[in-house]
Amino acid sequence: MTKPAKIKPLKSKSGGTPLRSSVLSIVKDPVGASAASTAVKVPGEMTGFEKMVVLEGGLSKNDLVQLKDKSGLGYDQLADVLSAARTTLINKKGTERFSRDLSERILSLADIYSYGYKVFEEVDKFNEWINTPNAALGGKKPFDLLNNQFGREEIKNLIGRIEYGVYS
Repeated sequence: MTKPAKIKPLKSKSGGTPLRSSVLSIVKDPVGASAASTAVKVPGEMTGFEKMVVLEGGLSKNDLVQLKDKSGLGYDQLADVLSAARTTLINKKGTERFSRDLSERILSLADIYSYGYKVFEEVDKFNEWINTPNAALGGKKPFDLLNNQFGREEIKNLIGRIEYGVYS
């Protein structure tokens, strides 16, 4: 097994803060973000290329913990939605990195939560919505569809319809 190649930091589109090979703030609170946190790109604000660069080094346990804490999800829920063993998620320490595949699923989930927090404008409102049965999903909870790529796409599209005022 080969080690991932070192990646040079990318500059953001504005030429400012370089992107790290990890996500400092995997989901940003849309209300009251500090000046320091606005300099950090979150998944919902990153281009596809920027996300690919972040994934080269893998996401760290710290990144997962930030998502876990903000979303209110437990390790059992995360393991289910990320299609990973609970022990894999728990046993990593601090800056230890997850595999590229698992990092991609974590980033995809964080992207949805980041987008949802932006659209709903409140963390608690979105966290409640994602765990409430939805008629547009045949009575299923949006969270229950997040365990695969197609379900994540469907939920992201649903959040987009809400953002634009389409009944969902």
